[in-house]
Amino acid sequence: NLIRILQAIQKEYKYLPRSALELVSSHMNIPLSDILTVATFYHQFTLEKPGIFTIWVCMGTACHLKGNNDNYEYLRRLLGLDNGRETTSDGIFTLKKARCFGCCSLAPVIAITGPHGRDLYGYVTPQKLRGIISKYRVLARRYLEVSKMVIK
Repeated sequence: NLIRILQAIQKEYKYLPRSALELVSSHMNIPLSDILTVATFYHQFTLEKPGIFTIWVCMGTACHLKGNNDNYEYLRRLLGLDNGRETTSDGIFTLKKARCFGCCSLAPVIAITGPHGRDLYGYVTPQKLRGIISKYRVLARRYLEVSKMVIK
């Protein structure tokens, strides 16, 4: 029951807000610490609000062997993510590891998902990653500008 409730909350909000977990704790009479234990045990759940764009770094065998672990660490530094955080302080990027994307011939590969859909990038290097991140920073500014206009 608890896992299904957490899945429904995550589907609605794209993460598990603390206030929602406190409500679940109160209504189900389950200590919040127990709920947090379940939520942090399963990789499908996240306690952080996701960024506008999620960068998925493939960690399949081919991508791993071709340096995607180094690319992942480079992205962590480039985005200013300290240990434990997945989302940048400006709310633009969330960085996650992923299993195989099934395009090993393009290794190493990343995918970026967001309001635009999904883009796949192959043969990534730190230099290419800098350019890709710059492109998405520009897109994020445009997205935020449009969002503000729609809200008004």
